[in-house]
Amino acid sequence: MNKIQTKGLVTVLIFLVVFSLIAFLPPFAMTAVFWISYIFGTVSILAQIYVMKIAFEGDGTAKSKFYGFPIAKIGVVYMVAQLILSVVFMIMAAVIPVWLTILLFVILLAVAAVGLIAADTVRDEINIQDKKLSTKTSCMMTLRSIVYPLAGQCEEENAKKLLQELADQFRYSDPVSSEVLNDIESEIESLVGALQTAVNEVRYSDIAPLCRRVGNTLEERNRLCKLNKGK
Repeated sequence: MNKIQTKGLVTVLIFLVVFSLIAFLPPFAMTAVFWISYIFGTVSILAQIYVMKIAFEGDGTAKSKFYGFPIAKIGVVYMVAQLILSVVFMIMAAVIPVWLTILLFVILLAVAAVGLIAADTVRDEINIQDKKLSTKTSCMMTLRSIVYPLAGQCEEENAKKLLQELADQFRYSDPVSSEVLNDIESEIESLVGALQTAVNEVRYSDIAPLCRRVGNTLEERNRLCKLNKGK
């Protein structure tokens, strides 16, 4: 149980105690409407334990918590609405019919349940798309991480300038990959590996031609990327 879930559990217990005091301390008429109102109010409070669990059961990252807040919000809104109605129906327990109480409370519970299911489904789909995007951008992000520091490792001014220009070219390239780009990105990976070796072995004469080859191949890759998105 993470910190948010622990705080949520404590809050649920506080709400349950306060709601029980409101229900039993005043001299309400103990009719069927009263007990139905109390049961549904208690259920709305205890339901927050489950809501908090599904809302914040992710990997604990800030993004996971952010995606969980809409789910938690639906649970809280349902609880507040149900508690207000429960207290009102307890006060008027002697005059409100049982059928109206059950019907209204069941409809409210059903609406909340549908909202939770929809929000959880949307959250799952967002997570799936995030994972797909992360996978699609992993190749270019890896290449960027290799190319960016090369200029700082080079002491020869012309080679340093070329490496910096190449790093800028990677920076402004579309990071999203696709199956169409697999071959050309493999070629870029091979060329970048050769360039990294040349820098590490201080073979300045090889850096300029390798930078040009990487740059030209990257331009072709970006052109193919644009064409593929236009389809």
